[in-house]
Amino acid sequence: MPSVAVKLYSIIFKILLKHKLQLLHQAAIEGATSPFGITSRPDESAVPANPSFGPDGVATKDIHVDPLTSLSLRLFLPDSSLDRAPRDNGGAYGGYLPSVADARRRSAGPRKLPVVLQFHGGGFVSGSNTSAANDFFCRRVAKLLDVIVIAVGYRLAPESRYPAAFEDGLKVLYWLGKQANLAGCIKSMGRAKGGGGGDISKSQIADSLGASSVEPWLAAHGDPSRCVLLGVSCGANIADFVARKAVEAGKLAEPVKVVAQVLMYPFFTGSAPTRSEIKLANSYFYDKALCLLAWKLFLPEEEFSLDHPAANPVVSGWGPPLKCMPPTLTVVAEHDWMRDRAIAYSEALRKVNVDAPVLEYKDAVHEFATLDMLLRTPQALACADDIAIWVKKYISIRGHEFSY
Repeated sequence: MPSVAVKLYSIIFKILLKHKLQLLHQAAIEGATSPFGITSRPDESAVPANPSFGPDGVATKDIHVDPLTSLSLRLFLPDSSLDRAPRDNGGAYGGYLPSVADARRRSAGPRKLPVVLQFHGGGFVSGSNTSAANDFFCRRVAKLLDVIVIAVGYRLAPESRYPAAFEDGLKVLYWLGKQANLAGCIKSMGRAKGGGGGDISKSQIADSLGASSVEPWLAAHGDPSRCVLLGVSCGANIADFVARKAVEAGKLAEPVKVVAQVLMYPFFTGSAPTRSEIKLANSYFYDKALCLLAWKLFLPEEEFSLDHPAANPVVSGWGPPLKCMPPTLTVVAEHDWMRDRAIAYSEALRKVNVDAPVLEYKDAVHEFATLDMLLRTPQALACADDIAIWVKKYISIRGHEFSY
């Protein structure tokens, strides 16, 4: 069973969450929104971005993607991206003879890293990509997986109901592809002029939408052909939607290729209750009543249904055939009322030969690896390690000098 501290914190958490949801519901009725369409809500514990590599070896920066909405991104870049060759720790070559691989490392450009698109939790109505908890979690992912993490600050309900958050997730996927294409154009132009590309951070090129700046971290270090989607709670619903749309797009999504997705305790539900939905309806932190209220705030009133495609992943007519989906790792917690629905989705994927394992954690609660007070627990650390081991199978380049 969860510890006494977790039980007490859960009680306080649910009281505060219920109050927040009621305020959001009232604000939605009164139309209390800002110029960006953001309903007035309690402040999240946000932390500022830091473009310098800190003690944890991760640098961060914020980007506002869409001037018409509140869609924003936080990029996490690990210091391993700066590695070009082994350090000289003694003798001409640190105690070993140079090899062909060493020569290739020295002649190669900046290190290219896989890209993880991360979608935070919060029941579609709260949470932030810049919150202290999400920042800490994404830093951990960037270091453990040796990747660039892009945390997506999608629009929240009730002021931006379905499909706003889903559209934002897809918009970021195409933005990533656009960035790669723009960087490639600039690199080609630099070669044609014999200038070696120049300072890419200051370069601009006109595309069909006008002058667009290239994001230098992604241009120098991002490899969108090794893209992983990682969703937390309701963010897992968004990740799964983006994965389906990427499959449907096929070559149109290139050079972005979604090679895997990780669904952490997804926010799935349905009209026919499962065993866990009955037995654990009053479970810790996010109980069924609170989650149903969040769904009512997220889905348009005329579309509200627990079998809505955004809520139930196995309903018919939702995206491509499951056999086309990318490898999918699902994380579930023993004391989470939504666990059975997530397991059922994973089983449906395995039936059509998709690699879709389930990691189930005993004595764990919803968001046990991402909630602020639980981030530093041994179980949260173990979960991050387990995710890293599985994901690295799909982002490694066999025979490449950057293989894991």
